[in-house]
Amino acid sequence: MTAYTTNDVLNAIAAATNALSERKDEVNRLNVFPVPDGDTGTNMSLTMQMVVDNLARLPIGADDAEIRKAITTGALMGARGNSGVITSQILRGLCEGYEGHAGLSTEALDSCFARAVEVAFQAVRKPVEGTILTVVKDTAAAAKKARKKKLSLEDALDAVVAEAYASVQRTPEFLPVLKENGVVDAGGFGLAILIDAFAASLTGKDGFTGDAMAFARPAPKVEIEQINDWEGSQYRYCTEFLVHSSTVDVDEAKEFLPTMGDCDLMVGMHPNFKVHVHSNRPDQVLGWFLTHDCQISEVHIHNMQLQSQERTEKLEAEEKAAHKPLGVVAVAPGAGNAKILESLGVDVVVSGGQTMNPSTADILEAVNKVNADSVIILPNNKNIIMAAQACVDVSEKPCAVVPTTSVPQSFSALFGFNPDASLEENVEAMNDAFADVKTGEVTHAIKDAKDAHGNPIKDGDVIGIADGSIEAVGSDVLDVVMNLLDVMEADDADTCTLLAGEQFSDEELEALTARIEEAYEDLEIDAHRGEQALYPVIFSLE
Repeated sequence: MTAYTTNDVLNAIAAATNALSERKDEVNRLNVFPVPDGDTGTNMSLTMQMVVDNLARLPIGADDAEIRKAITTGALMGARGNSGVITSQILRGLCEGYEGHAGLSTEALDSCFARAVEVAFQAVRKPVEGTILTVVKDTAAAAKKARKKKLSLEDALDAVVAEAYASVQRTPEFLPVLKENGVVDAGGFGLAILIDAFAASLTGKDGFTGDAMAFARPAPKVEIEQINDWEGSQYRYCTEFLVHSSTVDVDEAKEFLPTMGDCDLMVGMHPNFKVHVHSNRPDQVLGWFLTHDCQISEVHIHNMQLQSQERTEKLEAEEKAAHKPLGVVAVAPGAGNAKILESLGVDVVVSGGQTMNPSTADILEAVNKVNADSVIILPNNKNIIMAAQACVDVSEKPCAVVPTTSVPQSFSALFGFNPDASLEENVEAMNDAFADVKTGEVTHAIKDAKDAHGNPIKDGDVIGIADGSIEAVGSDVLDVVMNLLDVMEADDADTCTLLAGEQFSDEELEALTARIEEAYEDLEIDAHRGEQALYPVIFSLE
């Protein structure tokens, strides 16, 4: 069993909080239940931030009991909205379930989630399927199954994360309002993000850097629609506050709250409670507690009708702003290459390249995702051009292929893109823009062969390919790059763009850049992390 330190766990909690914060607007856009006020992501994020703040105030060397108390207290005091309060109870259950365990394990994971389900369902007077409650219940079932199968903690976490997203995807099957509006449950999705980022940070998943978008697990595929169904919502004000009392009758308070509205919650224990209710008379809600020997603080009253209108207007504005006459789809290997292409204006990047060619269906799916009247496709590999052309033939949306055979060629092609010009004009301009780009690729031979001049190549040799022709062979990547630059007449070029592969370290990239600068004083070097597989270095000359 891998031993994780307290610091590992605290860092993972902070990473999960950051992940949700960065994606809170995405969660907000899904928010249609119990009312379409568009604040679920914000409320869950604020709740988690209070947890992190509370943990930061702990003294160095705090024990497990102190950490659990800081989490549950922070979550209770910081809970915002219906989703935030339920999240606070899930966190409380996770902490209570961990009590008695000496360290993180598959058994502890099962115990934590089992207790989280109990506490969360006890907090809600009328639990509804298809919500965050369903997601936590399903993840608990996955944790229990992992324990019975005696999986490692890492495998158990993977199973829990996978089930969290699968459960989110199923929420519209249980809650008709979600299916009617083409969304999944916002709170459930927020919980999946938290679990995902926590697990990825804790176990050190490849590619996870704390960036919410860095971990490659599938988010639910939904179509967000604008809705304005406030007429079906009876209550207008989301009312929430802290109650401080050692004598308040909790049962009496819980009987009173439903008489004032719905979505009523009262969680905590003497002397501190969190109260949440949707009501038309927040003054009477506050008044009841004030006349029952209670002090109140942190009062928040939100007009949910106005929030709903703001959500609808924002979605309408986003849809209007996002639609355009012409979009771009590109195929590329590696997260780094994808980010560069997106920064240059590509709408959708399809993962693929040498040895992993996407199908026509994959490219067509990407074309249909682009909110544009017509689309240009950059295949970036000679083996993908035919599939891209087949997509043009079957797509209902007008498309055209600019036949780039490498990622660097597409960089240059995009500099010729003009969103105000027609599809045909752009194809011509983009073809002209990359016509003079020379591409070099360095990889390892997978079998004995011969280079372009008949010289022998042995399995495992480093080979340099100039626009499809093997022109350099050696045992060292940096040496082969330098030989290939010489063959490709780098002396005559102005710019060299370097793309480092996933197995090519930053130190190696710095060393290569230095060697090129020393050999070619007038050549401008533009180095990036492409993170492509199989090819330690891809470069272009212009």
